Amino acid sequence: MDWGTELWDQFEVLERHTQWGLDLLDKYVKFVKERAEVEQAYAKQLRFSQQQSFVQLLQEVNDFAGQRELVAESLGIRVCLELAKYSQEMKQERKMHFQEGRRAQQQLENGFKQLENSKRKFERDCREAEKAAHTAERLDQDINATKADVEKAKQQAHLRNHMAEESKNEYAAQLQRFNRDQAHFYFSQMPQIFDKLQDMDERRTTRLGAGYGLLAEAELQVVPIIGKCLEGMKVAAESVDAKNDSQVLIELHKSGFARPGDLEFEDFSQVMNRVPSDSSLGTPDGRPELRAASSRSRAKRWPFGKKSKTVVTEDFSHLPPEQQRKRLQQQLEERNKELQKEEDQREALKKMKDVYEKTPQMGDPASLEPRIAETLGNIERLKLEVQKYEAWLAEAESRVLSNRGDSLSRHTRPPDPPTTAPPDSSSSSNNSGSQDNKESSEEPPSEEGQDTPIYTEFDEDFEEPASPIGQCVAIYHFEGSSEGTVSMSEGEDLSLMEEDKGDGWTRVRRKQGGEGYVPTSYLRVTLN
Repeated sequence: MDWGTELWDQFEVLERHTQWGLDLLDKYVKFVKERAEVEQAYAKQLRFSQQQSFVQLLQEVNDFAGQRELVAESLGIRVCLELAKYSQEMKQERKMHFQEGRRAQQQLENGFKQLENSKRKFERDCREAEKAAHTAERLDQDINATKADVEKAKQQAHLRNHMAEESKNEYAAQLQRFNRDQAHFYFSQMPQIFDKLQDMDERRTTRLGAGYGLLAEAELQVVPIIGKCLEGMKVAAESVDAKNDSQVLIELHKSGFARPGDLEFEDFSQVMNRVPSDSSLGTPDGRPELRAASSRSRAKRWPFGKKSKTVVTEDFSHLPPEQQRKRLQQQLEERNKELQKEEDQREALKKMKDVYEKTPQMGDPASLEPRIAETLGNIERLKLEVQKYEAWLAEAESRVLSNRGDSLSRHTRPPDPPTTAPPDSSSSSNNSGSQDNKESSEEPPSEEGQDTPIYTEFDEDFEEPASPIGQCVAIYHFEGSSEGTVSMSEGEDLSLMEEDKGDGWTRVRRKQGGEGYVPTSYLRVTLN
C-alpha cells in the first residue's frame, strides 16, 4: 500500500502529518539540546572545591563528571547537530514536494474554471438561439410584419444558432481537456508527489529512531566507568574514620602546654584588717597590691584571656610547644631533602667532570667548576641549617616532654620514661611547694609571666613490653638528647617495642642495649 493509491483524496491530512513529523523531529532535537545543556551544567556543578577529608571521593566525582561531559559532547555532536542539519534538509524537500502539489492543484482548478466558463457560455448561447428562433417564427406568422423584419429575424436566429454551435464545440473540447488533466492529476501527478512524501517521511522516521538509539548508546558507553566511579565513592565513604579524624584534629591543634593549676584564694580581707602602720609608705589603702593580685589572677587564667600579638621567629618559639616541635621537624625534613638533592647533584657533577676529563671532546671539565663550587656552598649552608634545626628540635622536644600532663599524654603522646619525682610525692615537698606558692603570691608577677602559661613538671609510668613486636631500620641519624629518647645511627637495625600511637614517636630497643623513643618518620618499620 502507498499513499498515492490509498490516500489520493487526503492532501490536507498528509500535509498535517508530514508537518507533525517535522515538528516531532524539531522537538526531539530541542530536547536533546536541553539535555546536553543539563548534562554540561551537571558536570560543572560536580566539580566543586575539594576538601581534604573527601579527596578520594572528589577524585571519583571528578571522573564521574568527566563521563557526564562525554555524554553531553556525544549528544551535542552526534544527535543535536546531525539531526538539526537533517531536519533542515527534510524541510526543504517537503517544501519542494508541496509546492509541486499546489501547482498541480492550481492548474487543475484553472482548467475547471475554464470548463465552467465554456459551459455557461454554451448554455447562454443556446437560450439566445432558441429565443431568436421563436422571434423569427412569430414574425413569419404575423401578417402585419414586413418582409424585411422577417428576413432580419431569420438572419438573427441563424447567427444565434451558429454561435450556439461554436460554444458547444468549445465546451466539448474544454471538457475533454479537463477530464484528461484531471485523470493525470489524480492517477499520475499527485500519486507521484505523495509517494515522494511517503519516502521522505519514512526516511525521517528511520533517522529519528536512530537518534533515539544514539541517546541510549551515549549512556551505555559510560555506564561501566560510572559504575567504577560509584564503587570508588562507596569505598571512600566506607573509609571515613571518625576516630582518626579526631586524632588528626588533636595533632593539628594541640599546644603542648601544661594544664594550669588550681587558683589560690586571695584574701582581700587582710587589707581591711591591716592597721595604717602595716601599710607600706605611699599606699595607705593597699591598692597597688590589689592590682598586682588582679594581674596575677589574669596571668593564671591564660586560656581565657586575649592572646597577645606574637612576633614570628625562625625557631618558631612563638608557637605552643607541640606546634613548635612539628614545625621544626617539618623544616628539618625539608632541609634534609634539599641536602640530599644537593649531594646527589654534586655526585652527578663529579661523574660528569670525570667523563669530560677522560673524553675532552664531550666537554670542558673547567666549565663545571662554578656549578660544583655552588653546590658545595649549598651543601655547607644546608648542613649548618640542619644542625641549627636539630638543636632547636631537641630543645623543643625536651620542652614538650617536660610539660606533658598525665591525662593529656595518654591521648596524645606515648608514655615517657620516669623522670624526677612529682611535686606532691611527699609531705615535705608539699610543704615546701606550699611555702613557695605563698612567697610567690606575695610578689607581683613579672611582665613576662602575664603572657606565658605556667608549666608543671610531672612524670609517667613506663611499661616495658615483654618482647619486640617487629623490626625497624633507622633512615636518619637521631641524637637522643632528651629524657625518654634513645640515640640511633643511620642504617642501624632496631627492635620495635611499641608502635606509634599517633603522636609521631615510636619506642625501640637497640641491639647493644638501650631503649627509648625516636621519631617515627626516621624509621622504616616491619611488623612481625
